[in-house]
Amino acid sequence: MAETHPLVLVAAVALLDPEGRVLIAQRPEGKGMAGLWEFPGGKIEVGESPEDALVRELAEELGITVKPPCLAPFTFASHTYEKFRLLMPLYVCRRWDGTPAPLHHAALKWLRPRDLIARKDEFPMPAADLPLLPMLRDLL
Repeated sequence: MAETHPLVLVAAVALLDPEGRVLIAQRPEGKGMAGLWEFPGGKIEVGESPEDALVRELAEELGITVKPPCLAPFTFASHTYEKFRLLMPLYVCRRWDGTPAPLHHAALKWLRPRDLIARKDEFPMPAADLPLLPMLRDLL
């Protein structure tokens, strides 16, 4: 029988600007996977919907306000890391209030998905995020 890993539910969002760029955030020092670039979001708390988790996380991490109807389900990632299994729905959002700021991240960057793919060594991402890039590229 295969070793079981605890399931971690995380919601993430591809914030898209009018130029077709997506926002990525760099994980800060002291956190797991520090230095890697990711889509903003976070763990889904007990009793929370993925949309509610994103509204909360985006306010806490980026200082922006997002309304649940502006979050469009897009795809998901399922990936087994060494100590846990990640299940991550990815939403697309084109409308929010405020300007994203790195309140809990080391840095933020706006890039077109095709540029993220081409510059993957410059902007390394967690393994679960990588298969999402071609899907975003094809969407835009």
